[in-house]
Amino acid sequence: MFDYRKFFDWVAQHDTRPRRWQHGFHRQLADLHRHHIQEGASVLEWGCGAGELLKTLKPSHGLGIDISENMIAKAKVDSQGCEFRQGDLHDTSLEEKFDCIVASYLTGYLTDIQKCLENLQKSTHPRTRLYISSLNTLWHPLLILGQSIGAVVRQPPSNWLSQNDLLNLLELSGWEVITTSAEQLLPFHIPFIGGFFNRFLVRLPWFHHLGATIFIVTRPRTKPPLNSGISCSVIVPARNESGNIRAALERIPTLAKGTEVIFVEGNSTDDTWEVIQRETAAYEGPHKVSFCRQPGKGKWDAVFTGFEKAVGDVLVIQDGDLTAPPEDLPKFFDAIASGSAEFANGSRLVYPMEKQAMRFLNFLGNKFFAIALSAVLRQPIKDSLCGTKMLLRSDYVRLLIRIKEFGDFDPFGDFNLLFGSALLDLKIRDIPVRYRDRTYGETNISRFRHGLILLKMTWFGLRKLRFHK
Repeated sequence: MFDYRKFFDWVAQHDTRPRRWQHGFHRQLADLHRHHIQEGASVLEWGCGAGELLKTLKPSHGLGIDISENMIAKAKVDSQGCEFRQGDLHDTSLEEKFDCIVASYLTGYLTDIQKCLENLQKSTHPRTRLYISSLNTLWHPLLILGQSIGAVVRQPPSNWLSQNDLLNLLELSGWEVITTSAEQLLPFHIPFIGGFFNRFLVRLPWFHHLGATIFIVTRPRTKPPLNSGISCSVIVPARNESGNIRAALERIPTLAKGTEVIFVEGNSTDDTWEVIQRETAAYEGPHKVSFCRQPGKGKWDAVFTGFEKAVGDVLVIQDGDLTAPPEDLPKFFDAIASGSAEFANGSRLVYPMEKQAMRFLNFLGNKFFAIALSAVLRQPIKDSLCGTKMLLRSDYVRLLIRIKEFGDFDPFGDFNLLFGSALLDLKIRDIPVRYRDRTYGETNISRFRHGLILLKMTWFGLRKLRFHK
């Protein structure tokens, strides 16, 4: 059989171009993993020749386990804080927990893939991500050709694994798949042409099946720990919503151990601020209630202000117009607490909605942006703009770091939260809600002006998330 790594290396060695053009295959894999793995994470790399990729990721702590024939004789630590040792993934006693586990072109050489994937569960916590790369079987004929011309020496037989084979084995061994993709349409470094093939062409319809590398992002199916006395903080952005404040306090349910409700008033022209103060002072219900005023403008500023004040394990947005019923919040909380979802996204487009709940053009716009955002995120979502969204507070803290480079591109916050969740490789799940008519006030959304902003943000997401370097 052939060894595809040696084939790619052979191409580089026989390339007459400068050395900086060579070894593009490994460099592309490193770039792909750097897009997913945040600098400072703890990383475990299993593989043949483990360590080459690990050093480029700049982990807080890195462990490379080499299972190749030329195993490292003894453990050692380099100047970057990465440790390397020999090991056998089929029978490992490794108990340390890692943020990320990388299995780069490893599954083809394992004698019991399912057992190995089960063993890796010992090294995970609820937010660990496993990144698997494997050869796309469509490339086998090309590599066989490389063997016939002497580019590839004979190796022990490797496993013939399709993408479906890998997905099946992951599910059987307790892993849930988040995203899959085919990468490296041109697995060599050729200036200009390589970037076009590997950033754009391979991500387009039909071409996305042809990449040399199958890349799979997975997570362990485990429950997150929820330990504080306040289980959930409900943030209620309220601009010109004075008629809904009492109803919000009455209708928001108690979630698990306890619920915190935070009203964030935002530049109202009615008496919303006065009503919030009056109603919260008179409130005698089970919730911990507080309020504040946002320092800036826009819904994202209000959400950010409320989240900074919140103390609950779980954070959720409940729009002050109550058109997405607060009575549905337990469905969101159950999805997060059980581990079924890591980012719970409300969907208003499943159940029939009341007649005045959404105008026709708004309905078409929501459909369009849901389709566009599903392509950007590589996870299916049915409604990107529903105001009800829930996630762990610890994930929100990590999310803010990942989206810091975006700047103030999103005045609404929906795309900030969705893009940040995708960059963290969180599992996004839709939670259907029944969309109701407004009972007080008017919508704060301008269909055409805000629609143009959303188009710009969608293009921004395509560049940052889908057509990334």
